[in-house]
Amino acid sequence: MSAVIIDGKAVAEKLYGSLNGEVKSLTAKGKTPGLAVVLVGNDPASAVYVRNKVRTCEKLGIYSEKHELPAETPQAELLSLIAKLNQNPKIHGILVQQPLPGHIDEKVVNENILPEKDVDAFNPENVGKLMLGDKGFVSCTPAGVMELLRDAGIPPQGKECVVVGRSNIVGKPMALLLLAAHGTVTICHSRTKDLAEVCRRADILVAAVGRANFVTGDMVKPGAVVIDVGINRGDDGKLCGDAEYESVSKVAGYITPVPGGVGPMTIAMLMKNTVQSAMNS
Repeated sequence: MSAVIIDGKAVAEKLYGSLNGEVKSLTAKGKTPGLAVVLVGNDPASAVYVRNKVRTCEKLGIYSEKHELPAETPQAELLSLIAKLNQNPKIHGILVQQPLPGHIDEKVVNENILPEKDVDAFNPENVGKLMLGDKGFVSCTPAGVMELLRDAGIPPQGKECVVVGRSNIVGKPMALLLLAAHGTVTICHSRTKDLAEVCRRADILVAAVGRANFVTGDMVKPGAVVIDVGINRGDDGKLCGDAEYESVSKVAGYITPVPGGVGPMTIAMLMKNTVQSAMNS
């Protein structure tokens, strides 16, 4: 048995097809969607992410601004830039690339982005709306996972869903989205007892722990859906996920590869949120 590969690149391209039409329609009405990306410091991975986001904006006809600030930029200066972007009518989405330098409080930064321009969905208001089941922006990576499941025809309803990882960016919102889709959800973390046994119960297993090859084939129920959110460097220097692909793909029914699985969907959902913000404005 070999798992069916869920191709994130292909699903993202489908989404871009519909977004392209929406962008053209908005632009014809004099409202081009606009995204501002702020990069503080010179983290190489962050620089790659930002470059990919700007490139995708260009591909879709979305107006984009890139603001690069030195690592030593004071927090007050960053907040001042965010305040200007909040008031800029050309900008419908604001993304401050994380992680930020240690002297900047990410919580304060997230609180200062207007909820209606918070296309990364880290503002407490959008987080609260997700918790309450109200309409608002949803974190791009978990939203992308739900899009992959929908495209593959895998409804979470009635299924045992296990999320390995409890971060504010992925783990917690992922669990809430699966719960909203009527899945029975368990969140695992470093203090979970019998973690492998809990994972083996999952019909849908989301690996979002940030540790290379953490989930192995013996932790997976035969035929399960394995969504690998991790992006790590293995001992050989190559990109790999949180799931050990070779062993897991022989047991699972469906699997997302790394790279090319969840990653492309994160940027696609960011674009979708930006276009939606323009529509809402």
